[in-house]
Amino acid sequence: MSVLMWTVLIVSLMCILAYVRTSLRICTGAAALVFFMITQWYAVSTSWLILDGIIFLLIAIPVNIPVIRRKLITGHLFNILRKTMPTMSSTEKEAIEAGTVWWDGELFSGAPDWNKLLSLPSPKLTDSEQAFIDGPVEELCRMLDDWQITEELQDLPKEAWDFIKEKGFFGMIIPKKYGGLGFSALAHSHVIMKLSSRSVSAAVTVMVPNSLGPAELLLRYGTEEQKEYYLPRLARGEEIPCFALTGPQAGSDAASIPDTGVVCRGEFNGKKDVLGIRLNWEKRYITLGPVSTVLGLAFKLYDPEHLLSDRVEFGITLALIQTNLPGITIDSRHLPLGSAFQVGPTWGKDVFIPVDWIIGGSVRAGDGWRMLMDCLAEGRSISLPALSTGSSKLASRAVGAYSRIRKQFNMPIGRFEGVEEALARIGGYTYLIDSARVMTAVGVDQEEKPSVVSAIVKYHLTELTRKVINHAMDIQGGAAICMGPRNLLARVYQSIPISITVEGANILTRSLIIFGQGAIRCHPFLIREVEAISDKNRKRGAKEFDRAIISHIGFIISNAIRSCLLGLTGSRIGRVPGSHHAQRYYRHLTRMSAAFAFASDIALLILGGTLKRKERLSARLADVLSHLYLASAVLKRFEDQGSPKRDLPFLHWACQYALYTIQESFEGFLKNFPNRYAAFLMRRIIFPLGKSYAPPDDRLDHTVADILLSPSEARDRLTAGIHIPDTIEESLRLLEEGLTRIIAAEPVEKKIRKAIRSGVLKKNTQGDGLEEAVKAGVINYDEATLVQAAIAVRKEVVRVDDFKTDQWKEEHKNVLKVLSYN
Repeated sequence: MSVLMWTVLIVSLMCILAYVRTSLRICTGAAALVFFMITQWYAVSTSWLILDGIIFLLIAIPVNIPVIRRKLITGHLFNILRKTMPTMSSTEKEAIEAGTVWWDGELFSGAPDWNKLLSLPSPKLTDSEQAFIDGPVEELCRMLDDWQITEELQDLPKEAWDFIKEKGFFGMIIPKKYGGLGFSALAHSHVIMKLSSRSVSAAVTVMVPNSLGPAELLLRYGTEEQKEYYLPRLARGEEIPCFALTGPQAGSDAASIPDTGVVCRGEFNGKKDVLGIRLNWEKRYITLGPVSTVLGLAFKLYDPEHLLSDRVEFGITLALIQTNLPGITIDSRHLPLGSAFQVGPTWGKDVFIPVDWIIGGSVRAGDGWRMLMDCLAEGRSISLPALSTGSSKLASRAVGAYSRIRKQFNMPIGRFEGVEEALARIGGYTYLIDSARVMTAVGVDQEEKPSVVSAIVKYHLTELTRKVINHAMDIQGGAAICMGPRNLLARVYQSIPISITVEGANILTRSLIIFGQGAIRCHPFLIREVEAISDKNRKRGAKEFDRAIISHIGFIISNAIRSCLLGLTGSRIGRVPGSHHAQRYYRHLTRMSAAFAFASDIALLILGGTLKRKERLSARLADVLSHLYLASAVLKRFEDQGSPKRDLPFLHWACQYALYTIQESFEGFLKNFPNRYAAFLMRRIIFPLGKSYAPPDDRLDHTVADILLSPSEARDRLTAGIHIPDTIEESLRLLEEGLTRIIAAEPVEKKIRKAIRSGVLKKNTQGDGLEEAVKAGVINYDEATLVQAAIAVRKEVVRVDDFKTDQWKEEHKNVLKVLSYN
């Protein structure tokens, strides 16, 4: 056998072993076997055999025996890193450790276990949850008039407030034993989604008490006494909660809040010498703040007199405070874009509270940051994705119908290729958004607290919804930019920046949190290495570091080989589960997962801590991880729904979009990576045959757009769960009825156009022309009635609200009166 053949054999064997992630000892044994076979094949002399064997053992023994390896190799690296690695602050450590690692960990592995994904339960509501959505939620939607809420009242009507309290909307996450509804995260998500398709203001009002706020914090950390008192009152709507975190000097950097509490003794409710806290704060953007009766407050606690312990500084602490106490101001409002939910600033000046008002009691003093980080993941995972999904589904259904009804140049505007492109993006993005919403909610219901995933869905679902609404506005044109009761899009368009901004500004979420937290939290070895280096027990730390680093090196090599082999074979190797329509996407995502894991490790190895400051590189890696997750959610949805053939266009569009976005994110990362030699190496491994993914093509766009233009099961599945009004006076119902009538009339209109072209009819058949068509025998009376109905509904759909000048002025005077009253 030639040297070339032996080389190919050895390289192939090593690649196979690395691809399947064989252990170091098995790889060493395989290398020894190959070495023995070579010596036998070439009849190597005894002296050369002994010399080569000694060299082999000098390499193999130190690498495979931990005690020797630590002494000669990893121990030196451990000592260097122990001296040079900066100390992680307690707030950074708590933020990184918050929540749990879930499917994001699989995506970081380079070899996702797709069976694990598909084994997640299919989304299913209980009978009581479905009854609540079909009953009280529908009823609340029917009593909401978003134009009245946003333009006239600047608030929900009193009957809506009363209904929300009476039916327990504020207690969806509160267990039944405390008087709440005890709903799942999935049901919570469905409720917010439906409400947001009717009124963003109502959706935000309901979602905040069920997201990051007093109820969530009490459930996880409150004393039994606090739970017994507050949770039933919150569930019944007797208390309206808010949570005050953000302030003028601490927006996204919440850990730097300047608000303070000092432990002291004072008088409270007539009792003297009460151990308590004197608080001073200034907060803003506090949803439900102006109408709240109980306020959750984040502040930094100090104990200069050592009344609680020997500590002087406790750090961030959370307390629950009645808003009727002296020194508290909550009577001002902000005016959020396009919405009228209650939000405003709050101030506290020398407010004294008992120390047992700390959530969880005095033993929880200083635990506030960890408590917030643990709870934030669930809130971001549910509320904002649901809000985004409701808006996107509304746009898909409404603009799809509008595009079929509205005509230009005697053709529905939805048939123009330019409009088809926008419609396809609306449909594709909506499918992707809803898939991620549902899968994440199911994860939360499996007792996951996915902090990295929550950041992914918060950022990408709000951003994709912004794209959906922008495309919808473009299609609807002038009708979308004129305010009025008929306009379904304008308030959503105005409100989009609210979701973009709250619970972590999107720019920082993408550039700092998704990959920054994910790289440490989800990487299978990095967190172990960091913890080992920080271990106060030097001997124990050195042992753990040795185990982690040797596995990490093998991990890097394996992912490099997996990425390259999958790239060379077009992702055709490896077994994957699922529908045959989806299997190629599982394979491509496996390839991109390996590429992501490899690129992440090379970036961390070369750039180290400076990668944190290279925010645009970090953001591009975050985009790769995010779209791996979003595409996974699409595949999960398709399988859960029984792989419906009519949904294949959505599956193909969403997966092709995600893969192309991953590819282009890698391209931006590689082009801008500062070490050009490393960038060249990574490019050859990640894209050995060049870039191979393309965005959805024109034919696929046409197919997806066509689904939005006609009633069908696929269109219904895409937009399931939104509120569709009962009466034709409502814009969305008018569009639904109009779409049906337009489609019914289209064959008749086609007959008329054919008659005009052939000369049987000599003039346009609008209005009086229909009678001529009947007389000529082109159509019958019933068919003429269909066309008349289509003409009438088309005219009604394209109408735009207009107002008398005096009426407009009077309405705005009323708004000013309401605002001055509030």
